[in-house]
Amino acid sequence: MLDVARHAGVSKASVSRFIGEDRALLSDAIALRIEQAISALGYRPNQMARGLKRGRTRLIGMLVADIRNPYSIAVMHGVETACRQHGYSLVVCNTDRDDQQEAQHLANLRAYNIEGLIVNTLGHHLEQLQELQQEMPMVLVDRKLESLHADLVGLDNPAAVHSAIEHLEQQGYRDLLLVSEPHDGTSSRLERSAAFQDEVARRPALRGQSLETGAALARHLKDFLDAPGPSPKALFCANGVAALAATRVLRELDCPLFEGIGLIALDDLDWYPLVGSGITALAQPTEAIGTAAFQCLLKRLRGDTGPARVLDFAAQLMVRGSTRKPPV
Repeated sequence: MLDVARHAGVSKASVSRFIGEDRALLSDAIALRIEQAISALGYRPNQMARGLKRGRTRLIGMLVADIRNPYSIAVMHGVETACRQHGYSLVVCNTDRDDQQEAQHLANLRAYNIEGLIVNTLGHHLEQLQELQQEMPMVLVDRKLESLHADLVGLDNPAAVHSAIEHLEQQGYRDLLLVSEPHDGTSSRLERSAAFQDEVARRPALRGQSLETGAALARHLKDFLDAPGPSPKALFCANGVAALAATRVLRELDCPLFEGIGLIALDDLDWYPLVGSGITALAQPTEAIGTAAFQCLLKRLRGDTGPARVLDFAAQLMVRGSTRKPPV
């Protein structure tokens, strides 16, 4: 930084202002000379060293349960984009749904001196999270943790399920099966399952049951297809992972896709339009969810001490051939 100051013919303090947050205090002429000197010398500030000196690292941590999940990737992209726009960098830790990994990552994130944390996990290490919350602001994405009073950003699950069931009923489907990943205490999965049961219960023309993905999925799904009852039948897949598992099973069973059975899925993934006549979906605004999560964190970093807020986003129904009106 001293070399830049000498090259530009300015003080070291002016260079510090230029590369920091006080650039507006410099005249245009001095800022231009510093910019030209930085370019000529190829100077790159050591952001970690600057952060340690100032007590700020401009690092945001994000803890995700499964980085392979398309939802996690899409939300992460929204968070990272918003971070970059505000001069922050994102440190992502994937727990791989493993409690030991989660504990280790939480310890690592604290060592990195992150300024805030965005959490999308089951939160089995609640005590560690509560300790971290005493040191920094925290925002939850998709999954609420009842004992952690933090902002929560995610989907309006009851409204999304209502939209799905209403669409299926209007299309003439009468026997419905909810296919979900194992609940495992995940609040969003529990909310979708409860909303599904509520929607079916108040619609006399419908019959509904639930099924979790796993080794027995093929057998149980075949039982559903073969069982007598009100017809036609349809699957409601509670997320993209469940949709992929159910579609694979339908192919294994040589079931003509979306001819004898309807299918609607929560999440709208790139491959949905490519399967059969396309899979009807409830698209989550993942980019907006990620952006909102960072914005909530930024408000807290800037001193907002108001009560924890909940931001529920609406899903958008994308109608394709998998829920076309079945033949009478």
